[in-house]
Amino acid sequence: MNDEGRGTGDGGRGVAGKLIFITGASSGIGAACARRFAAQGARLVLWARRRDRLERLAAELRAAHHVPVTLAQVDVRDRAGVQREGEALVRGDGAPDVLLNNAGLASGLSKLQEGDFEDWDKMIDTNIKGVLNVTRTILPHMVARRTGHVVNIGSTAGHMVYPGGNVYNATKFAMRALNEAMNLDVAGTAIRVSSVDPGFVETEWIRGSWRRSFPRCASTGTSSGPRPCIRDSSLFPRTTWPTPSPTW
Repeated sequence: MNDEGRGTGDGGRGVAGKLIFITGASSGIGAACARRFAAQGARLVLWARRRDRLERLAAELRAAHHVPVTLAQVDVRDRAGVQREGEALVRGDGAPDVLLNNAGLASGLSKLQEGDFEDWDKMIDTNIKGVLNVTRTILPHMVARRTGHVVNIGSTAGHMVYPGGNVYNATKFAMRALNEAMNLDVAGTAIRVSSVDPGFVETEWIRGSWRRSFPRCASTGTSSGPRPCIRDSSLFPRTTWPTPSPTW
């Protein structure tokens, strides 16, 4: 979907001073994005379920980069909590310049006929409904302010399936559809909608259940943050897409 001509209104000058709102910010891609944006001088709003990790990350970013960081313990599946904290954010700081819909998870690698209903609910409620809950709360304020950029973190799992990925793949295919639909819905406004679809990235889940199920996946990651994994060619014949470094 072509989103040329719609953006945050900064003419591509970067994110210094911009208000960047990241969900799922306590680890993995979300924390890595927070570190990159803080290094560029952005003001941050960080949401996640794990308050202790958020507090450690916020302290790190304030000390290293001297940027303001606001945090809230929010589960994006909790619609009432999302609405309450989202409205508090807008009242206090105004609508964010960038909403980064990053919160997401994978749970289980069972075949569909052996799948766990709780795993399915967890993935659907987080990866699809969580994005809807947050975006529905924040996007109207962006539209009213006539500026903003929504960035949805998808996955190459939304472009091709993998063994045992059934429901997770379905949620990421749905994310692709939502991203394109959002672009249609904001046509004629100044809002921009984009997606970033990373390949295989080392996160806590990869270091846990995935590695136990597919031990031949050789990581190139380090303790400093997520890195692409070298995928088992018998399972994934295509090359992983590198995680881009977007600018706004």
